[in-house]
Amino acid sequence: MGAPMAADPLNILIVEDESLIAMMIEDFVDLLGHAVCGSCDSVAGAIARIEEGGVDAVILDVNLRDGPSWPVADALAARGIPFVFASGGHVDAPGHDNAPLLSKPFTMDGVKLAIEGFAG
Repeated sequence: MGAPMAADPLNILIVEDESLIAMMIEDFVDLLGHAVCGSCDSVAGAIARIEEGGVDAVILDVNLRDGPSWPVADALAARGIPFVFASGGHVDAPGHDNAPLLSKPFTMDGVKLAIEGFAG
């Protein structure tokens, strides 16, 4: 049995190139009462998925299989889709200095706070 459903479940895209980490985040999102609307491991894949629509918010790893995730952050900002950078360190994202940060190692509480930030 999962946690009680959130009042307004979000469709959350996971952009992470480490498959085990992506699966862990997907489990956290599900347990918190939200839906995973996809999982991508590259800049190109993430941008293509965002263009399909139906994405309410994104957990975005800083370094992806095909390079830094800045183009994904740009695409999200242009569409007004909230996101949080996921990183083990400081993030110096060009044009996204005020983006929230989900610090590694990920915890259920950390993911919960990140998702709550999307709604607020």
